[in-house]
Amino acid sequence: MNAPFRICFVCTGNICRSPMAESVFRAHLAEDGLDGLVEVDSAGTGGWHEGDGADPRTVAVLRAGGYAHAHTARQFRASWFDRLDLVIALDSGHLRALRSLAPTEQDAAKVRLLRSYAKGAAGAAADAGPRELPGLISDSSDSDLTGDLDVPDPYYGGFAGFEECLEMIETASEDLLAAVRTALTSRAVVAAGAPGHDAPRDPHRSRAKERA
Repeated sequence: MNAPFRICFVCTGNICRSPMAESVFRAHLAEDGLDGLVEVDSAGTGGWHEGDGADPRTVAVLRAGGYAHAHTARQFRASWFDRLDLVIALDSGHLRALRSLAPTEQDAAKVRLLRSYAKGAAGAAADAGPRELPGLISDSSDSDLTGDLDVPDPYYGGFAGFEECLEMIETASEDLLAAVRTALTSRAVVAAGAPGHDAPRDPHRSRAKERA
């Protein structure tokens, strides 16, 4: 049985944007029937709020949107890269921090901005990535680092800022879901062709053996 595809959403303190993204994306997975194949969680680049629940405004906007929610904040650890397939940053500051934290270049390449998956966004999921995760991860582009694709931090503002964040997250999550669905299909194809499976025979090799 294949290991689940693992995704972690990351913001600053893990009480506003990333728990919002986690709840929204988990709902998308359940609706698409992929919740048994994909594991989702969230974390913060800092540990200021470790052990706390989500910001009450985050909880309120999620409830208003009909999303289930249960959360305890925690800080992202470099050791997590090894078990994660994709690390989703909510803004360009998180992107830089996470890529600096990554132990290897391959781990750094797992970090992408959430809004880079929104249709029409520069550096979107259509970018070429490693063969095992087509369209999911790639090197950073200029647009990744300018802040153009940030989900802004609503912490110091009013409730309207949280509603705006939810709308951005919902839009980008739909396209992230499509990318993850494609990656799961690709992974299944690769697994089916691995040793121990009934991979298609090479007709050229068979004929060569017959002539020998």
